Amino acid sequence: MKTKANQHGLETLLRFYREMQRVRQFDQKAAELFTQGRMAGNIHTCVGQEATAVGACQALEPTDFITATHRGHGHCLAKGGRAAIMMAELFGKATGYCKGKGGSMHIADLGLGILGANGIVGAGIPIAAGSALASKIKGGREVTLAFFGDGASNEGAFHEALNMASAWRLPVIFLCENNKYGVSVAIDRVTSIADIADRAKAYDIPGIVVDGNDVVAVFEAVSAAAARARAGEGPSLIEAKTYRHRGHYEGDPQIYKPADEVAAWKKRDPLILLQDAILALDPAAADKLAAVEDEIRREIEDAVRFAEESPYPGPAEVVSDVYAADNERSVAR
Repeated sequence: MKTKANQHGLETLLRFYREMQRVRQFDQKAAELFTQGRMAGNIHTCVGQEATAVGACQALEPTDFITATHRGHGHCLAKGGRAAIMMAELFGKATGYCKGKGGSMHIADLGLGILGANGIVGAGIPIAAGSALASKIKGGREVTLAFFGDGASNEGAFHEALNMASAWRLPVIFLCENNKYGVSVAIDRVTSIADIADRAKAYDIPGIVVDGNDVVAVFEAVSAAAARARAGEGPSLIEAKTYRHRGHYEGDPQIYKPADEVAAWKKRDPLILLQDAILALDPAAADKLAAVEDEIRREIEDAVRFAEESPYPGPAEVVSDVYAADNERSVAR
């Protein structure tokens, strides 16, 4: 594992491992429940991408903000989301983060700085720029980080947001999770450059490529970008090269993925890489790793129990929270 992991110490690496286990086990359980027909709607897991979500959010402060994607369970958990409330939202229950109305792709909690996962490709990028503009106008020190995929980097909203963020030197980090595929289309079939981070040159901002399966590398890159943003030096574009182990959606047969490619990336599973780094630092830490896995397993089992035992929102809730009452342009009556 080519990182500076040893410099961060055993306790920090174990904290990263606990958060990555929470993301991995949450999504694996959600996929299992969805396959059993116990969960409505659809879900998009981030199994294989845990190091990017956790490394990025561990580099942020509690008062910072994120925008997430349709594959956002890991982002929200890593930013402080509770597994039980998240699971309840996936079940459409009243105890969920959005009272069961948002589902898997629209989890939000402003108190945690989660401005919303989003089912529209690239939609979180300009929202993050707007959040950063608000922080700058108010004179705050908050940083906003926008997660988005490689496919979203070809959207117009990406270029508009980077241009404005650069021109106004906004405190925002654009973090592209390049997992090689936009739905079923390989990124190199629709993009002529090898590194999406190269697009930063057009906007005169730093463009950094990191190993997205190396949680320490992601943590260090985002820490540096956050420090730059807080110093008033403007945005950064970080490209984390990673891979999703499962399909675009649950049930996706993934016939577009070469078998040798899948096998090669699974050998670089981010959890295995971090396990190796921890054991290299302390060979006696195997028991601690096992204890973390058991702890998270119980947490996820409790989350499922909480979700299944929670009530659905009542019929009277169907029109509540639809309009923002404090919006002067609201059409609510």
